[in-house]
Amino acid sequence: MSRNGPLALIFHTVFVVVMVAPILVVCLVAFTPEGFLSLPTNGFSLRWFRTILNYPEFIHAFWVSLGLGALSSFVALLFAVPAALAIARYRFRGRDALAALFLSPLMIPHVVLGIAFLRFFTSAGLGGSFAALIIAHVIIVFPFALRLTLAAATGMDRTVEMAAVSLGAGGWTLFRRVTLPLILPGVISGWALAFIQSFDDLTMTVFLAAPGTETLPVRMFLYIQDNIDPLVTSVSACVIAITMTALILLDRFYGLDRVLAGKGDTGR
Repeated sequence: MSRNGPLALIFHTVFVVVMVAPILVVCLVAFTPEGFLSLPTNGFSLRWFRTILNYPEFIHAFWVSLGLGALSSFVALLFAVPAALAIARYRFRGRDALAALFLSPLMIPHVVLGIAFLRFFTSAGLGGSFAALIIAHVIIVFPFALRLTLAAATGMDRTVEMAAVSLGAGGWTLFRRVTLPLILPGVISGWALAFIQSFDDLTMTVFLAAPGTETLPVRMFLYIQDNIDPLVTSVSACVIAITMTALILLDRFYGLDRVLAGKGDTGR
């Protein structure tokens, strides 16, 4: 097994620094005691973290983003699982075209989707509603859920299902006790990726969000249009801390290798 040479180690080091440095800078600026964006040079302060409590719209937007991401990714999975199983198992006319149709939202710029959704939902009387946000987010996150679920379904060992059928398992029992556990890593990975995409989306959501349905990225975008103080960095630092905590808990109780690579239980 060959080891990485000096050039490879330098490249990896530079890559990690470039990826991590912006996150560290944002977190450091969040602790500044100054009233403007600057790295803390005169000590650290929790001033801007306390200021978040004076802006309940940020807290409300966070819960909106959390609920929207969880619900839209769950609904997307309800469609992605049967679609992935059908595409992976059967050969029928139009199969490739159907798969391309399901993945087509990835090829359309979100600005275009946002304008199209805005016009459609306004004409349908759903403009600015939470239902419109859910429908739009389901459409844009569905390809992410489908791709990972499809990868798990394609690599599934069909002989296990055949053995269950030969032992008398019915359709629902077969899916619940055999098929779903086999594709579960892909399903969980698809849900996680779809949730991240929904939670982080700004380009499309900014066209659909109303004052009562603003997501956190939209709220932050609107805030920095009129303000240049470090409040947004403190909000970002809180989101980063919550994300890191969630990843640590996920790795502790389920395993990031199973989520990201679809590996089975290796002794956990």
